[in-house]
Order: sequence, then structure tokens, then C-alpha cells
Amino acid sequence: MTAHLALAVRDQEHSRRFYETYFGFGAAPAERMSDGVLMLHDADDFSLALKEVDEPISLPAFFHFGFRGATSPEEVHEFRERLRRDGVPITEEWDEPGYVSVKCRDPDGYVIEVAWEPE
Repeated sequence: MTAHLALAVRDQEHSRRFYETYFGFGAAPAERMSDGVLMLHDADDFSLALKEVDEPISLPAFFHFGFRGATSPEEVHEFRERLRRDGVPITEEWDEPGYVSVKCRDPDGYVIEVAWEPE
């Protein structure tokens, strides 16, 4: 099994479009599993498993995840501006000499971070 993250979502197709649009989860065809889970794949062979649920999705305040690091501060800035243009909620930003980051919310309230740090 490849590395993966399993998320409970309210609307698989809405979440699918979000993750394909902003985080590259359209590198390979999506797969529908026998239990209804929708598997999305990125170019790094990481999979995102989306399971549609009816119950409320509740998350602790600190919970967040990141799929990839940025290669430069400018890449983070460009991504942040794209999110703003598209109306995606931004929850936090850092812009320091040794760390540049932006966090946004997905359709279900999960917080995703894109960050750059010098090597």
C-alpha cells in the first residue's frame, strides 16, 4: 500500500475537485473502492482516500497537514495569491526569512499547509 491520508468528507466530488485543483491529485485516474472510498493520487505516488460521511466533521484547532513543500518563498506567495483570487479561506500565513507558509481550509474544514524552508 502506498502512503496515504484518509479523510471523512461530506461531498466526495466537491472535495475531489478541490484537491485536484490545488494540490495535484489528478496525476493518475481516481479509483472507486468497493466500500465507496474515492482514491485520488498525486505525482509522488501519495494517495488521498475520501470517504463520504453523514456525521459532522469535528477537528481539533491544531490539526493540519501538508502535502508538499514549496521550492521557494515565491512559490508560496503565488499559491497564496491563487487561493485569495479563488476565494479559498486562508487561516494562517508566515513570511519570515527562514520560513514562509500559508494554510487554507478545504470544503470540510481541514487545514492544509504549503510551506518553504531553506535546506
